[in-house]
Amino acid sequence: MGPAGIVSARAKTAAKTAEDRTKAGREPAVAAPDARRNVPSVDTLLRSPPGKKAIAKFGRALVKQALHATLDNFRDEASRGDPVPEDGVILARALGAVARAYYGLSEVINASGVVLHTGLGRAPLPRQAAEAAGRAAVGYSDLEVERETGGRGRRTTRAEAMLQALTGAESVLVVNNNAGALLLALTALASGKDVLVSRGELIEIGGEFRLPEIMAVSSARLVEVGTTNRTRAADYQRALGRKTGLILKVHPSNYRVIGFTNAPSLAELSELARNAGVPLLYDVGSGLLDRYPEVPSDEPAVTEALAGGADLVAFSGDKLLGGPQAGVLVGRGDLVERLRSHPLARALRVDKMTVAALEAVLRLYATNRREEIPLWSLLSVPQNRLLARARALASMFRGAVARPSEAVAGGGSLPGYGIPSAQVVLPTRAPNPVAARLRMGRPPVFCRIEDGALVFDLRTVPAADDDRLARAVRYALQQG
Repeated sequence: MGPAGIVSARAKTAAKTAEDRTKAGREPAVAAPDARRNVPSVDTLLRSPPGKKAIAKFGRALVKQALHATLDNFRDEASRGDPVPEDGVILARALGAVARAYYGLSEVINASGVVLHTGLGRAPLPRQAAEAAGRAAVGYSDLEVERETGGRGRRTTRAEAMLQALTGAESVLVVNNNAGALLLALTALASGKDVLVSRGELIEIGGEFRLPEIMAVSSARLVEVGTTNRTRAADYQRALGRKTGLILKVHPSNYRVIGFTNAPSLAELSELARNAGVPLLYDVGSGLLDRYPEVPSDEPAVTEALAGGADLVAFSGDKLLGGPQAGVLVGRGDLVERLRSHPLARALRVDKMTVAALEAVLRLYATNRREEIPLWSLLSVPQNRLLARARALASMFRGAVARPSEAVAGGGSLPGYGIPSAQVVLPTRAPNPVAARLRMGRPPVFCRIEDGALVFDLRTVPAADDDRLARAVRYALQQG
């Protein structure tokens, strides 16, 4: 059969099939149009008057990027049968994402009751520190130059001198955060060697970063001693050997082990380390410089750790120190100099704004003006004063009540320690949408949801923000 015959046979077969379907009462199905075709193109929206206006305000690159992501979401929704909104709605959704990226960080009201809220930036800086960072940012500074000689200097010299005076340490090194400080110490002092750590101190420091992983990156070998709840000095003694490079003690600053527990004292570990000829590094975590009345006695202070026999003490700058993000190592001069000369120290160095802010915070400690650091002013407000403010706020909203509560330090500090506080409890039919409107408002407000009610804890709200908080809540409720 030739080509013409093949085509003729196919045509007859198709016609017979169509005839059979018609006789059976079944018409051939017509393919449904793809709903995704109703989603406009990026170019269409960019050429629209609102699109051109957005480009003039935010720039073409940001608007185009947001449109691609937004249109992909709407195509997915259309494929599931959801209707495609009008072009204006699509563009508004995309521009919301553009605005969040364009305007960057926003000042927020923290009504969560978590003082050192990691998601909200941990410790708020004192005004003096913010101004110092701003001055360093907008002009030139003597960051790494010695004015007396004109030669090369060290950027953290002034901050380290103040930390030496405040802690009594022989020497100090400042890096960009405490995880970096720990990584540097492990790498410089114990790479290829054993590091002894109690099983009860193998912490996760946040963001799913765990101590064993940091140790692996440093090329130090983890040697676990004792058990999760009970470790004795004898456990360390048995694990000590020729390959031991360091004994590491870690304060579990974001959890507590209670009940049938045991841990050797810092003095016992210090004696073991000294006899074995290896350094003792104590990671106290939260950065409590000295013993203060606002803090429970089981939170280790840097001065106490040094006096108790630690060769090196590591801590954070943006927790109970109340300063910018930084990692600090204080202790024996020979050990600190080994860390300072390690190549990793340069990769972990702090920038000029951090240096300026840290110096300003340390000046407040040095001149006995700790109460000017926002962290300490927030922690020291009496509960009865917070209750009075809570009652005043609650009186503005129908159904709201004021009651005593407990705030927490957060940020890997003071685990299990409740800070007496006061809160406003506002019942509402739709707490999640209202909380979302609060987060997206101006200023954004972060609160908690408990038992179907919005909860605003005033321990983390400065008194000067009460009126702004009330206006934000009123607006969010009206929008609903």
